[in-house]
Amino acid sequence: MHLLNMPEIKELSIPEKILFVEDLWESIAADASVVQMPDSHKNELLRRLAVFDNHPGDLISFDELKAKINNRK
Repeated sequence: MHLLNMPEIKELSIPEKILFVEDLWESIAADASVVQMPDSHKNELLRRLAVFDNHPGDLISFDELKAKINNRK
């Protein structure tokens, strides 16, 4: 079944579709024990934590990141 082919979902506005997706993710997160994280994701998280542990001062805020991205345009 492809959800986007369901008439009820097709007729939703964009904001309603976003709310639908949020609800869907929340229902998945509520039973996250069923979904196993792939080793590649675990390894990437461990790599990023190691970078943070070794260079905690290199972090920037989300606002700083957005500004850097917008300044490239």
